[in-house]
Amino acid sequence: MVKSWFGMDKRGTDQQGRRSVEHFGLTENEESALESQSPAEKIELSIQRLPPLEVTLVEIMDIVGADSLMLLTVFLSLVFLVPVSIPGVSTVFGAAILLIGITRLFSRKIWLPTAIATRKLSSGKLRAGFQRALVWLHRLEKISRPQRLPGLASDGVMILVNNLSFVLAAVLLMAPFGFIPFSNTLPALALIFLAVGMMQRDGGFILLGYLANLATILYFSLLLVGGGYTIQRLFNFFQ
Repeated sequence: MVKSWFGMDKRGTDQQGRRSVEHFGLTENEESALESQSPAEKIELSIQRLPPLEVTLVEIMDIVGADSLMLLTVFLSLVFLVPVSIPGVSTVFGAAILLIGITRLFSRKIWLPTAIATRKLSSGKLRAGFQRALVWLHRLEKISRPQRLPGLASDGVMILVNNLSFVLAAVLLMAPFGFIPFSNTLPALALIFLAVGMMQRDGGFILLGYLANLATILYFSLLLVGGGYTIQRLFNFFQ
C-alpha cells in the first residue's frame, strides 16, 4: 500500500494547520502563489507542472498538494466533464476519489493501493482533457459565493451529511455506465460542486452537489429500466 504523508482532522485538513508535503517540482514563489489563488488557478498551475510523457497518481498528489483533498478531488473530477476517453482514468481517478471520501468520512489518513497509486497515465491526454474542462471550472467559480446558505456548510451534522454525499457521488462515478453519455459527467459535477462548496463554505454549491447526485440516480434508474425493458422485448421477440 502507498500511504499518505499527512494527517487529517474532521474537515480533512492538515492537523498542524499547514502543508505537510511540498508540491512536486514547484518553486518557492509558485508555492506561495498556490496559497492565494482560486481553485481553478491552482489547478491551472498544477496542470502546467505535469511531467511531459507519463504521470502517476502519487505524482499528481504531490503536484496538487496531497493535504488539499478537496482541491485534488476537483482536479481528478475535471477530466470527466468533457467527452474524452482516456484508458484507465475512470478506474484510477474514481477509486482515488472514493478513498478520499472514505478518508474524510472516518477522519483517517489517506492510503492508496500500489496498483492505483503507481499506474502510469498519459500526461498529454490528461493535460488536453484538463485544459478543456478548466473552461467550465472558471465559469462555475464565477457563480460561487462564500458563506451562501451557511447552514449547509456548517460544522457538526452537516459535515457528516456532506461527506456521505461525497462518497455517494464517488460510488456513482465508478458505476459501470462509462460508455453512456453523461454517466460520468453528472457524478463528476456533484463531486466538483461538493468539493468547491466545502472549500469555499458555499452552501449553494453544496446544494447543487446534492441535486447532481439526485439527477445521477434518476438517470441511472432510467437507464436500468430502459435496458430491462429492451431486454424483455428482445426476449419476447425471439421466443
